[in-house]
Amino acid sequence: MKYLLKGGTVVDPVSEIKERMDILVQDGVIAALDHRLDVPGSEELSLDGCYIFPGFVDLHCHLREPGEELKETIPTGTRAAAKGGFTAVAAMGNTNPPADSGAVINLIKDKAKAASFPVYPVGCATKGRNGEEPSEIGDLANAGAVALSDDGSPIMNSEVLRRVMEYAQMFDLPVISHCEDMDLRGNGVMNEGFNSTLLGLEGIPAAAEEVHVARDIILAEMAGARLHIAHVSAAGSVELIRKAKQRGVQVTAEVTPHHLCLTDDAVKDFDTNTKVNPPLRTKDDLEALYEGLKDGTIDAVATDHAPHRSDEKEQEFNLAPFGISGLETAVPLIWERLVESGILSPLELARKMAFNPAQILGLPERAISAGCAANLTVIDPRLKLPVKVKEFVSLGKNSPFDGWVLRGWPVMTISGGEIKYSRER
Repeated sequence: MKYLLKGGTVVDPVSEIKERMDILVQDGVIAALDHRLDVPGSEELSLDGCYIFPGFVDLHCHLREPGEELKETIPTGTRAAAKGGFTAVAAMGNTNPPADSGAVINLIKDKAKAASFPVYPVGCATKGRNGEEPSEIGDLANAGAVALSDDGSPIMNSEVLRRVMEYAQMFDLPVISHCEDMDLRGNGVMNEGFNSTLLGLEGIPAAAEEVHVARDIILAEMAGARLHIAHVSAAGSVELIRKAKQRGVQVTAEVTPHHLCLTDDAVKDFDTNTKVNPPLRTKDDLEALYEGLKDGTIDAVATDHAPHRSDEKEQEFNLAPFGISGLETAVPLIWERLVESGILSPLELARKMAFNPAQILGLPERAISAGCAANLTVIDPRLKLPVKVKEFVSLGKNSPFDGWVLRGWPVMTISGGEIKYSRER
């Protein structure tokens, strides 16, 4: 396949360019890149007014397969990812059975191959995700796991987590940490504060996250391991990560679009689509997350895509599961709320959603230059559309953003030189 992408603004975080250029995609790679290209025999695709980014990578999503295919499958989840502008995803291991063995990792890879989309499995840090004994980490690494995590559950036993980190360091795998003290969380269902008191719902204090962020940083420093903090939500966590980076700890962090766009005020209508873990926090926390993105404390934006069946979410707030279906709304939410407002520049967006996620997971570099793999995300900053949950490709329709009018939608996703999604097609 030979495509000539004409007239788009190329945003490349490696060369730090933001220029109008043409790109020739041929045989899965970027064959040429220049201010004006004419290539007979190629299919010309006009991208005037659009931004062309290195292919976005979602380093944290839940595809539910194997075991919960009524919520999502690898084919539906990867189609949703492509529609959402992602060229690859990392799938968390809280499946059924859990991805704590090479056999399950290989199953996920086989399903992804059949779906013809890059899915990078994250292996479970402990056997059965029980937090009691490290998984066979060598087996997971040999099968192709790109990271270790018990996401959805914290590893409460510090000695077990220490051993996981030591083994992970031997195989150069990052440990993705779900930071939550279950004793402090208790039966909480939303952020602890004024709104939880007002609504009569049991709260989860920010300290439940911050205590484990501090502990995990200490253990990573001790083990010399690479630690990645998932779904940061609290101001105190941002400050702990900032200080750890300043003293040289190998720690990275991510934030989700919903934690950047909503506060616990959104829970006032008891909409179970606003029930997430960690919970939506306060305006002060939101501002700290913005600052952490700007100064590099927070390295990446990840969806934490967590699809659920409609009947599960259509329960009273206390009983509904945590999670948002986020793959198809992440890009316009970040564009509208952070890029349009000047919190992030297009170059910074490329780092947070392409270059840094790939680097954290040890994937091939996300860059736009001749000879690089053709992984590209195209955004039209002029395209203004309402979110229509009923039109989601994902089986999960659980989103609090239904009806929001947003700008900056993906219009084309190219992964490995193949057009996986095109709005015009």
